[in-house]
Amino acid sequence: MEILGLLVLILDIYALYNIAVSGATLPAKLLWGLGIIVLPVIGFIVWLLAGPRGSAKAIA
Repeated sequence: MEILGLLVLILDIYALYNIAVSGATLPAKLLWGLGIIVLPVIGFIVWLLAGPRGSAKAIA
């Protein structure tokens, strides 16, 4: 069971990182992050299916 919890933690950290570097607006990032923190498994699945897409803005 501990391995499953560790896997969920790693996937949530991955999702939170991707949200932070995405091109989404700040309110959208906060809502996605809050959803993942409050409901780790369901939040990750919803983010995986419908989360903000796109990469971070490049500094040129």
